[in-house]
Amino acid sequence: MPPDARPRLTVLSGPSGVGKSTVVAHMRKEHPDVWLSVSATTRKPRPGEQHGVHYFFVTDDEMDKLIANGELLEWAEFAGNRYGTPRAAVIERLEKGEPVLLEIDLQGARQVRESMPDAQLVFLAPPSWEELVRRLTGRGTESPEVIERRLEAARTELAAEPEFDETLVNTSVKDVARELLALMDVV
Repeated sequence: MPPDARPRLTVLSGPSGVGKSTVVAHMRKEHPDVWLSVSATTRKPRPGEQHGVHYFFVTDDEMDKLIANGELLEWAEFAGNRYGTPRAAVIERLEKGEPVLLEIDLQGARQVRESMPDAQLVFLAPPSWEELVRRLTGRGTESPEVIERRLEAARTELAAEPEFDETLVNTSVKDVARELLALMDVV
């Protein structure tokens, strides 16, 4: 990328369980210069998740204030919890010329498309529906009701694939991470 070119915001989205977090973790291990926005969420932490590293865990009241003050680039409700991307940090990193990646859901990707039309939207697809079901049910961290909601949402999300600029199929974490870096002009 030419030194005077400002990087585009890249949005990675896809159904729950497709491996977005795993791909991003692998990519950032290889290229820590890619800045991953940390989302705010009303969801309770899963085992091993740290505040400010994996998410900013906030109360419903705190989330209401972030939304009301226009401090989120996008936000969505998913599986009974709200998630949102703090706007200021994303803009600041882009203005510094740093590659920025958002890992968000379909609703959020659509909101980013509205507010930042030049963003690059990348859809991460599962190798098959059966594999996605296996991944979602194999986590063991959620109740059957939550899993069913995630599967229903996944059907909707898979149908939205044509709205994205690029599609990557997650057959190999290493390969997908490399393809994503190439799309971001980082390699």
